[in-house]
Amino acid sequence: MSERRAHIERNTLETQIKVNLNLDGSGNARFQTGVPFLEHMLEQIARHGAIDLDIEANGDIHIDDHHSVEDIGIALGQAFAQAVGDKKGISRYGHAYVPLDEALSRVVIDFSGRPGLEFHVTFPRSHIGQFDVDLFQEFFQGFVNHAQVTLHIDNLRGRNAHHIIETIFKAFGRALRMALTADPRMQGIMPSTKGSL
Repeated sequence: MSERRAHIERNTLETQIKVNLNLDGSGNARFQTGVPFLEHMLEQIARHGAIDLDIEANGDIHIDDHHSVEDIGIALGQAFAQAVGDKKGISRYGHAYVPLDEALSRVVIDFSGRPGLEFHVTFPRSHIGQFDVDLFQEFFQGFVNHAQVTLHIDNLRGRNAHHIIETIFKAFGRALRMALTADPRMQGIMPSTKGSL
């Protein structure tokens, strides 16, 4: 399998974002986004996905975090699409259950070529610190649309909003890792009976 790296630069009137991604990394992470709680969650993706991830973002966070969070999701999705390439030889599907104290979440992903998000999470409060929890769905929708994946996110239980979202991001990282792992029995083979994804 060839080197699976990507570099994305996405510039709009609202945000300027750079993403460097190595799918075959060791969990190294560096973030400069101005949104500290999102950075804490992105670190979970890198660590639990064994993905090297470097993101710089300048956005209109003086208004709110919405554009930055959504656009980081979009740029990250674009980076994954670029790094994965033709998808030959990957496992394609990934899933993970992750607990954190009272919270438990499940994430299932398919590098299907078809964007679809099922996000079933009810937060017990609207904010974690200054961060609006509604923005997490926007982040994942942006990712899904541009990575061209089907993604199911279910929080199965939990009372602490921070615990809930941390279980989701850890499970997301682990599901990505499973789906993107090379299957030695499928080397050079498209993981689909259609012949393309």
